[in-house]
Amino acid sequence: MTSPLDRLVRKLESITGLTEHEKQAVLDLPITIKVLGADQDVVREGDRPSQSCLVLEGFLFLYKVVPDGGRQIMSFHVPGDIPDLQSLHLQVMDHGMATAIQSTVGFIPHDALRAICHAHPALADKFWRDTLIDAAVFREWIVNIGSREASSRIAHILCEVFLKLQAVGLTDGSSFEFPITQSEIGDATGLSTVHVNRSIQKLRSEKLITLEKGGCTILDWDGLKRAAGFDPTYLHFAKAG
Repeated sequence: MTSPLDRLVRKLESITGLTEHEKQAVLDLPITIKVLGADQDVVREGDRPSQSCLVLEGFLFLYKVVPDGGRQIMSFHVPGDIPDLQSLHLQVMDHGMATAIQSTVGFIPHDALRAICHAHPALADKFWRDTLIDAAVFREWIVNIGSREASSRIAHILCEVFLKLQAVGLTDGSSFEFPITQSEIGDATGLSTVHVNRSIQKLRSEKLITLEKGGCTILDWDGLKRAAGFDPTYLHFAKAG
């Protein structure tokens, strides 16, 4: 019988090696599964969570609300990710986490995560590696917003999401789920919805992608990478993609 924690095992194996003993320890973690609707907060800024969230199905994102009411999306998260693993040590959330579409998530108690880290120090290092990669993603997103033109920003996000999904076996050739709205892309790239639309049209006209509601197909991977200035080093996969 497949365990929902297989998602976490697959994610960790994409960025580091796991022994059979470590795999079993992860699979033995207690988990409470919930289905959440689209645009629903999982945690809010100021919360003090006692559990961390594993994405099982769907898409989540981290975000901050700025004083004028605008929203900055800081990262997208796919099945296998634990976007708030840092809450194990940072007790107060300094940002929010929400669903982009209806998503299935699993909540793992912090006490259980602390126990597995104490019992398996090498596994604790691997969880630490996961949070360090999250930090690398944040750095890359800063560069994306601050130094790339509009269509390159969007191309970069498409490259990142594709490789993250591919690493956990959730792509179909060059096609993948991408249910992110143009408004959410704008919040992630610092662009207006109109500018997002024009930039997507440019990527389409250059025959780099097809992007329909809910999904994306990459027509020219090398061309999309060039358009994005994309180097996957920051994702730190255990094996080259």
